[in-house]
Amino acid sequence: MNQNDAPIYQALINHKEKGTVSYHVPGHKNGYIFEESAQEVFQRILEIDVTELNGLDDLHAAEGPILHAEELLADFYHAANSYFLVNGSTGGNLAMIMAVCEEGDTVLVQRNCHKSIIHALRLANVNPVFITPSFNEVWGVAGGVKAEHIYKAIDMYPCARALILTHPTYYGEAQSIRGIIEAAHNKEIPVLVDQAHGAHFGLPGFPESAVEAGADIVVHSAHKTLPAMTMGSYLHVNSKLVNKEELDYYLQVFQSSSPSYPIMASLDLARVYLASFNHADTEHLHNSIRKFRESLSRIPGLKVMENDDSLKVTLHSEQIPDGFQFQTVLEDYGIYTELADTENVLLVIPLLKANMVYPFTETIDQINLALNGKEMVKRSASLPGFVNDHLFSTLSMNYKEMKKLPKRSVPFKESVGYVSAEMIIPYPPGIPLIMAGEMITAEKVAYLEKLRNKGGRFHGGTVLSRGLLLVYG
Repeated sequence: MNQNDAPIYQALINHKEKGTVSYHVPGHKNGYIFEESAQEVFQRILEIDVTELNGLDDLHAAEGPILHAEELLADFYHAANSYFLVNGSTGGNLAMIMAVCEEGDTVLVQRNCHKSIIHALRLANVNPVFITPSFNEVWGVAGGVKAEHIYKAIDMYPCARALILTHPTYYGEAQSIRGIIEAAHNKEIPVLVDQAHGAHFGLPGFPESAVEAGADIVVHSAHKTLPAMTMGSYLHVNSKLVNKEELDYYLQVFQSSSPSYPIMASLDLARVYLASFNHADTEHLHNSIRKFRESLSRIPGLKVMENDDSLKVTLHSEQIPDGFQFQTVLEDYGIYTELADTENVLLVIPLLKANMVYPFTETIDQINLALNGKEMVKRSASLPGFVNDHLFSTLSMNYKEMKKLPKRSVPFKESVGYVSAEMIIPYPPGIPLIMAGEMITAEKVAYLEKLRNKGGRFHGGTVLSRGLLLVYG
């Protein structure tokens, strides 16, 4: 197939050039009606923000340019089938779990997963067994799950309906999962991979894609590391263990019936961009990243984390008390990072091609200015965010039981020993610290207080601002 083709984008341009008059939705009528003060900024994108017109196909019944674009996508990633997602990886994660799992199923789940995975488990009414990840004590961040621990989980739960992995982690840890997938398949357990941050995997110099490693369903957030619009993602299927009709159904359930054509066109073009990478592009990209990381490591008091995915650069300053303050200092100098945690900030590097210039040198200069003259500070030991006494853990009550029990608010310190009635999610990265149905421990409360005192942001926690947690009982 010709990977230079961009059928959705071309169909939109062809339609635009017809100079048609809109008597259809959306209400801005190709940008003719719009708030005047913002029209100049929005106009060009509004001209291709259309609906399911003749010649433009339908995401949920694709037979024209959208189908062709998805076939090109599957060809590039070597998948049996690929799909465009227009509401991010969240929709894909929900659909894949609902399509594979049935109520009451035992499901093996990497503990440091995105909240959308937890939401899907609850919707499916399954019984999750959480596998505790490794913890990097030097950097104070959770890592991936060790292969030997997953092998043990598969042996202990051979009737598990699915194994759900997050690969890579938000911080770019991405050990090989090929052996893990083979072990699961030996028990006929499908492997579902949230590879939101690894849409670029498979390019030379990066880890192997979960699709090529043999995973049954893989979700990619194209908008995270590829040049696609926000909310644009992919889903790939390569499996005899997955019912494709069920997956098709749930993709319609969890996605809008009015999908964004600009987002779909950007997904189409992001695949063209990725497929056109050549040796010169790859060499330029990795040389640029290497030089940037080396320059960062020469800044006094600044440490640079080593990881598997070079697009992720985690920085630790010995001159700033914590990662949240470090993020604020950098923002004062015009540098906006992907996230901050109690110890670090995380940068996401662009997927550059040959002759593309990014302001890495200016960034180094600004970080030097930001840290100039600041003295080293004594920092307290980091607290792990995923404390667990056991390699495997389960919820203290199932999702059906949760629906029937009363809830009440209690102060942080008094919540220890209770079962949480809601998820507490530091955001970003969107990984639940405390899950609904999970026993609250003193370690988790201590980490929650540390995050809150340092200015961390959260999803969930309806009474968190008052120093309270919602519990059952």
